[in-house]
Amino acid sequence: MAKHDKIPLGISTILNPVPVVMVSCAGKEPGSRPNIMTAAWAGTVNSEPPMVSVSIRKSRYSHKLISETGEFVINLVSKALCKPCDYCGVRSGADEDKFAKCGLTAVKAEGLEYAYAVKEAPVSISCKVRSVTELGSHDMFIGETVAVTADSYLLDDKGRLCLDNANLVAYNHGEYFLLGEKLGFFGYSVASEAVLKKRMGRK
Repeated sequence: MAKHDKIPLGISTILNPVPVVMVSCAGKEPGSRPNIMTAAWAGTVNSEPPMVSVSIRKSRYSHKLISETGEFVINLVSKALCKPCDYCGVRSGADEDKFAKCGLTAVKAEGLEYAYAVKEAPVSISCKVRSVTELGSHDMFIGETVAVTADSYLLDDKGRLCLDNANLVAYNHGEYFLLGEKLGFFGYSVASEAVLKKRMGRK
């Protein structure tokens, strides 16, 4: 067969790669234990106001906590967090303290009343639930971003966020991959040689 001859694969959730994130939350009860779950079905859905989505099964412990408080935090995953991230996807917070088990630090999330963020995450996005849509196997929570915090080392001397220094991880068909070679930037296909030289380091 030729390289681009197509083979039917059936119907599945084949969209890949996707970001892998650690979603943190807590309940309303005083002293409620913070929890982390892993999600690969998360994404940006709006820019004004900034909004994100995360799809969670009803059976997940985090579904209960987020439904109760209307808050969650999306924590981006660095290379150093890849193993804890995987662990948080195969264990339930109903049975154990995943922050403690993974040696992670829970800090109150900026702009939220109940939820906690993962201190070790390079970037944490505080979200308030604006809607929940039942889709079938999962419920999709749409959250409005109310605050974003980032590690100071990710800011350059001009205060610009340099996410390429965060060693972020993506999820591709059941496996984790470190983001690699920079191929371009938004608009590079029509950029001038001067801009390409500046942005891509071309000689």
